[in-house]
Amino acid sequence: MEKVREIVREGRRVAKEDPRRVVHSFKVGLVLALVSSFYYYQPLYDSFGVNAMWAVMTVVVVFEFSVGATLGKGLNRVAATLFAGGLGIGAHHLASMSGATGEPILLAIFVFVQAALSTFVRFFPRVKARYDYSLLIFILTFALISVSGFREEQVLMLTHKRISTVIIGGLSCVLISIFVCPVWAGQDLHSLLASNLEKLSFFLLGIYISLSSCFIISDLKCITFFLRLVCLSLAGFGDKYCEAVGNDDTKEVDKRKNDFDNYKSVLNSKSNEESLANFAKWEPGHGQFRFRHPWKQYLALGELIRQCAYRIHALNSYLNDDTKVSIDIKKKLREPLRRMSLESGKAMKEMSMSLKNMTKPSSCELHVQNARSACKSLTNLLNSGILKEVEPLELISLLTAISLLIDIINLTEKILESLHELASAAKFKNKIERPNLLPEKTSAKSIVSVRPIKCHDDDHVITIIEDDGNDDDTSKNDSRKMKEVSNHGET
Repeated sequence: MEKVREIVREGRRVAKEDPRRVVHSFKVGLVLALVSSFYYYQPLYDSFGVNAMWAVMTVVVVFEFSVGATLGKGLNRVAATLFAGGLGIGAHHLASMSGATGEPILLAIFVFVQAALSTFVRFFPRVKARYDYSLLIFILTFALISVSGFREEQVLMLTHKRISTVIIGGLSCVLISIFVCPVWAGQDLHSLLASNLEKLSFFLLGIYISLSSCFIISDLKCITFFLRLVCLSLAGFGDKYCEAVGNDDTKEVDKRKNDFDNYKSVLNSKSNEESLANFAKWEPGHGQFRFRHPWKQYLALGELIRQCAYRIHALNSYLNDDTKVSIDIKKKLREPLRRMSLESGKAMKEMSMSLKNMTKPSSCELHVQNARSACKSLTNLLNSGILKEVEPLELISLLTAISLLIDIINLTEKILESLHELASAAKFKNKIERPNLLPEKTSAKSIVSVRPIKCHDDDHVITIIEDDGNDDDTSKNDSRKMKEVSNHGET
């Protein structure tokens, strides 16, 4: 029984992860039930005979999760079957002219030459990317028709029935895939890149909060307390991860901790992006995605996002390093480092929203410029000689982390340029600025909220002060101040 429960739990997890998988399963069952009528319905069986099984085989091997994958496989299978069927009939006709003795020899030679050449062509990179399946079907169909034609008198009728059933099976798959709850590979690729940008922005904004809090809060003994503090502070950014967490909700805190490591999924997204882009090329125009949409530009953008994720992964390892830099050096470098991580994170967030909504990025340039300005301030600070008394090991760790953060800013600018190219090629819409209907505030207000948070046996009270002033002003970019009011464990 435990095995059964485990299988049920796994099935629920898979279905909850992507409900479209359940719909796809029903679609496959529906198509198989339809094409099986060739066997069950006597008039259809009389027309096609045992060749009706080819329709069932076509559905099994052609029907894929997305429209692009199904359409690509279906067209490849039909085209390969037609071409191989014609060549098979021609080969059989030529072989039959050589007499009873020479016919099997010529057929064997034709099969050998065709199979050898087709198999070698499959190794070509561009052919393997898009037409590997069609070549496989071409080899299979040519061999079956030419060989079976040696014992079959009505070879033309045999070819006609097999090609007809393959077309019927492939057409059934394509129609059901397009018109019944379609899953578009292009839409999945588009959403994947937007999600990857959001994951990187969440990590960079988390660095900003950690830099902001590490000098204001004197005692952070547990990761639970720190993560709750970060999530509360990031709530103003409207991120889906940053909602209020209950005091005893340890499972939710663990989930939030894993959310900070979500950027790691970007590191291995290349194969998924390439397969989605390949499938998207087969899809017809739908929604905002026109026919011949610039899918290659999506791959270029995804490559830059992965490079940025590699830098973030390296930076994360230095942030978790045991090497400690002195508090005095940290205080001097805190402000430019905070501004660099904050502005680059905001730029990533803005680009993610722009890509998700298919609008041209508007305020990303400002955030990149602010990050560049903070980078120059940091360079001037380092040139002033504040690191002269730093130990060599600490100096290497610190400069490496700073260098990685500068690389992230450079890549953020390149990602923005690539996004502009994509927006121009895909004809993204201009962002519509909503008018502010509320009266202007005469003075900035602060919202103070006090929330108790438990850390092991100690009770902490956190006061979060939110400033409604201008968030883009670099001189007032600390919109949230966090202060530890009291520690009841000490009293």
